[in-house]
Amino acid sequence: MGRADERRAQGRGARQAAGGGRIRRLFTWRKVLGTFFGLCLLVMGAFAALYVFVDVPEANAQAEKQSNVYKYSDGTLLARSNSEVNREIVDLGVVPKSVQHAFVAAENKSFYRDQGVDLKGTARGLLNTLSGKGKQGGSTITQQYVKNYYLTQDQTVTRKLKELVISLKVDQRMKKDDILAGYLNTVYYGRGASGIQAAAQAYYGVDAKDLDTSQGAYLASLLQAPSQYDWAYATPTGKKLVKERWAYTLNNMVDEGWLDRAERDKLTFPVPKAPKAAPGMEGQTGYLVEAANDEMKRQGITDEMLDAGGWTVTLNIDRKRQKQLEKSVGRQLENQLDRDTNKVDATVQAGATSVDPKTGRVVALYGGVGATEHWYNNATRQDYQPASTFKPLVLASALENGSKTQDGDLIGLNTIYDGTSKRPVVGSSVPFAPQNEDDISYDSPTVQRAMDKSINSVFAQMVVDADPSAVKKTALALGVPDKNFPETPAMTLGTMNASTWDMAGVYATLDNHGKKVTPTIVKSAANRDRTMEPVDGVGGQVISRASADTVTKALTEVVDIGSGHEADTPAYDAAGKTGTSENNKAAWFTGYTPELSTAVALFGESTKEGGGQVSLTGTANSGRANGGGFPAKIWADYTLGALGGGSDATFDLEGVERGETAVTQTPSATPSETEEPSETPSEEPEEPSESPSESPSEESPPVETPSETPSQTPSGSPSATKDPDDGEQPPGERPGAEGLFGQ
Repeated sequence: MGRADERRAQGRGARQAAGGGRIRRLFTWRKVLGTFFGLCLLVMGAFAALYVFVDVPEANAQAEKQSNVYKYSDGTLLARSNSEVNREIVDLGVVPKSVQHAFVAAENKSFYRDQGVDLKGTARGLLNTLSGKGKQGGSTITQQYVKNYYLTQDQTVTRKLKELVISLKVDQRMKKDDILAGYLNTVYYGRGASGIQAAAQAYYGVDAKDLDTSQGAYLASLLQAPSQYDWAYATPTGKKLVKERWAYTLNNMVDEGWLDRAERDKLTFPVPKAPKAAPGMEGQTGYLVEAANDEMKRQGITDEMLDAGGWTVTLNIDRKRQKQLEKSVGRQLENQLDRDTNKVDATVQAGATSVDPKTGRVVALYGGVGATEHWYNNATRQDYQPASTFKPLVLASALENGSKTQDGDLIGLNTIYDGTSKRPVVGSSVPFAPQNEDDISYDSPTVQRAMDKSINSVFAQMVVDADPSAVKKTALALGVPDKNFPETPAMTLGTMNASTWDMAGVYATLDNHGKKVTPTIVKSAANRDRTMEPVDGVGGQVISRASADTVTKALTEVVDIGSGHEADTPAYDAAGKTGTSENNKAAWFTGYTPELSTAVALFGESTKEGGGQVSLTGTANSGRANGGGFPAKIWADYTLGALGGGSDATFDLEGVERGETAVTQTPSATPSETEEPSETPSEEPEEPSESPSESPSEESPPVETPSETPSQTPSGSPSATKDPDDGEQPPGERPGAEGLFGQ
């Protein structure tokens, strides 16, 4: 390096040293510490000013909750919840000491030692709020009491700072026991229960004074997520989490010396009782309010918001049509039952939902015998199969996708299929050979006739021709929920799960020429602070008008001369489909006019503890209960009344697809290697006439799988069909479900 280079290097070094010196002079430890302490003093001064400025206010409106008012669509009063708030204030001395300790152990172990606030938790909560992460968390029992009694549930920094200051003051002015008493009496436990006395009654049917340690630990555990941790509704994950929370609470009690380890090890999880409707929610009222509340929750209104009260909720329910539906169920079903002495009648549960296909509005709903007698809403429950009411959706998918038979014929109403009972499907990797009702075979029926008679073998082959995955896609688009819905040929028999609410919406979409209809029960909902955005009941085109109208054409004949003839009357134009699930555990009729889409179902529900699905056979001493019986009669009675004695409206059908008229041939060998049935077996009974009185109705008793079915038939065939309760196969994969003898 030359001298010139050395001078340049020395110059750079000098400049860097000078710059470093300036930085060190700017950020000396003295200046850094001074700035830090200055900021601390500023924060302390601001907090001191806030402490002086913010005083303990009067109790807030939530501490003295208002009613929620529910109205029919015409504005008349339906119900008023919390007219007397479901809360009974009790003294802390009434609550067993171990239960008091359970709440402290679950929520705030340091409660008896702290000054009412958790600075770390509050700081974390503030950061969560500022970053938009939702619930703040980190609150002590004192802070939660202050929030519930003096403030609001708003997730804001201002509210959190007020909560901090007021909590400090409350902790100074009140005894710990008084704070704990206030907390236990104001906190929300779910099931509409505010306060520990209401919670004890709601979950265990006892007074707060009679709660044991284990029960107290469960109620304390609930507070973290009342809806998620309510045992009656919790998912498997929710149940796992609440049990872990319960154990955590008890272990904390042991750590704090409030519970002996040996005693703790003896405790078992206390499963709460099934919920009951709140007082004043008798009859259908409770079901309607529950459905409205559920829809509001789906729209972002929380349990806490609803429980705070002050909501005016107007439903889409038409008061006259609602009363008509109740009367129709009474006349056509309940008056025929002997629930007191007939064991089968005691298990019968009816559910129904009626929808305006032009708007999606739920105009009437039947949830059961009464919300205070039967808690579960039969209109919205999704634990039963819709059975053959699903078959029209198979046709809809085949039409929409231009599906063809195995011989290459375009599928339409005139397309001819092989109607042989127990005919193995062709073209599927999953063997399936369903039996027609009463094991009757049909001689080359058209698709229209197959719909009229609900011929299982035809629709089993059609779902294969249309591709099960494509059929499922169409069904989901129409509104069938994705619950227990495998992509197998058995889906044609409605082996998934759906509610009358779901199916009324699906058929309303067909009625609305393929434009999606989503049932909605809330017309408007608002309180002083916010308004709920109502559900848009009508969406875009999910299948073409031609496909939807072709299905409607097919279903009008089902009502005119087919299995749904009990719903037929010259007073209105109607389309519909019957359905009866495996072992007669559910019976359906879902139908529509140009003005109403209504699904009616009967469910067999065991009266024993824990419930369970049972057969409806023997209902009202009438043999097999089926979709063409009680459900169709209820539907017809309701529809006639709901339409004011009838209607001149007719279906406006366009582009009805008739299809090909060729016979789908049976190959010489089926995928299952089952012996090939002939196209028209010599022993086949004569094809039933078109007359409804001579058609194979759903009134016949269940037919067991014939013993002559080859023993080597794979599990996908009827001979291997398992009862839903045997646990060997999930219901949706049971190829014979419903179709063995259901229509």
